[in-house]
Amino acid sequence: MTEVSSTSAMDRPIHRAWWQTKAWIRAGIAVGVLLLITASALAILGSAQRSVRMATAQLTIATVEHGVYHDFIPLRAKVVPLDTIYLDTSEGGRVDKVLAQAGDTVTAEQPLVQLSNSTLELDVLDREGRLVESITQVQSYETQLEQNRVENEKTLAQVNYDIIRLQRSLDRRKELVTRGLEAVEVKDKLQDELDHDLKLQPLVLEGSRKQEQLREQQLPQIQAQLETLRHDLKITHATLENLLVRAPVTGRLTAMDLKVGQNLKSGERLAELTPDTGNKLAASVDEYYLGRVHVGQAATVDLADQSVQLTVTRVYPQVKDGLFTVDLRFEGSAPTGLLPGEALQGKLALGTDSQGTLLPAGGFLERTGGDWVFVLAKDGKSAYRRTIKIGRRNAEQVEVLGGLAVGEQAIISDYTGLERIDRVDLKQ
Repeated sequence: MTEVSSTSAMDRPIHRAWWQTKAWIRAGIAVGVLLLITASALAILGSAQRSVRMATAQLTIATVEHGVYHDFIPLRAKVVPLDTIYLDTSEGGRVDKVLAQAGDTVTAEQPLVQLSNSTLELDVLDREGRLVESITQVQSYETQLEQNRVENEKTLAQVNYDIIRLQRSLDRRKELVTRGLEAVEVKDKLQDELDHDLKLQPLVLEGSRKQEQLREQQLPQIQAQLETLRHDLKITHATLENLLVRAPVTGRLTAMDLKVGQNLKSGERLAELTPDTGNKLAASVDEYYLGRVHVGQAATVDLADQSVQLTVTRVYPQVKDGLFTVDLRFEGSAPTGLLPGEALQGKLALGTDSQGTLLPAGGFLERTGGDWVFVLAKDGKSAYRRTIKIGRRNAEQVEVLGGLAVGEQAIISDYTGLERIDRVDLKQ
């Protein structure tokens, strides 16, 4: 028993280091395997995403050069009429007669379309009746004012006449009364009548004066009201006249397609009329140049082996499908023989020619916007993505402001599928 106790006292547990435990060994192995798998995936997938091998014959390679930059853009313009007049229905109605066809040359005031509208005709008759009644009432009031003026003048004239007559008669009666040949009552009666007329005279005069002032104030208003009513009556008549659509000017009728019996709404388009005022050009320009195209800039188009000069007259800022529109007018008289819709090729000058570092324009601009390009290594076996800075550009040239040196070569063909690539390996 004593030995056993001694042996037990000498035994002690042996502790392993933490890295020697099975749990830590398994964790280390798992991390190592995970790192190995991650590195292998990056090695395999990363190289597939960041580099590609392409045949040199499939690419367009250009050399950066120092030369003259021609600051222009190509134009593809269409011939359009200088002026276009749109013919719309003012009241609407049923097409009774079509008196002209698209393509006809018409003269001013020539009838084109006859419409009918029974509802409008009844409405016009009702409005005419009410307007005529209003005109009659206003004219009656004007006549009444004139009659009042004449009546006042007659009253005043009568009072003045009575005063003179009574005064004379009274003077004669006074002498007869003095001689005893006339009764005093007769003289007194004449005196009373005279006194009455003398008091009445200023009242009649003042009333006539105020009546005349009122008449003078109201006459212009009456005349203006009559003029307005007559104008409204004229417009009412014109409403029916508008059912016969006439050509406003001489020109060529276009885009007209009407059938007898067709019902048209108010404001609906009838046709277009092109007056003989000449032609202009309308061109669509890439939105990239919107800030650089201005009214007054010069342009040229090729016509019959000649270069014809034009000037930008209007820039439409609305952008549609990446394009905006400009109008151009011919310098001097427009060339003869141009047809609406005819397409012409030309150039629009954006500025003056200047020296600079240049790279030929290519499809790469659509994908990169000019922010980067693949530059060939010196051995010509590969090309590396490089950030660059460009300035002006036209259909043929790109002005390089930084990132490329004269003599370097770059891939300028289309970069579709190369947006995430860093290196292009070239094969013959």
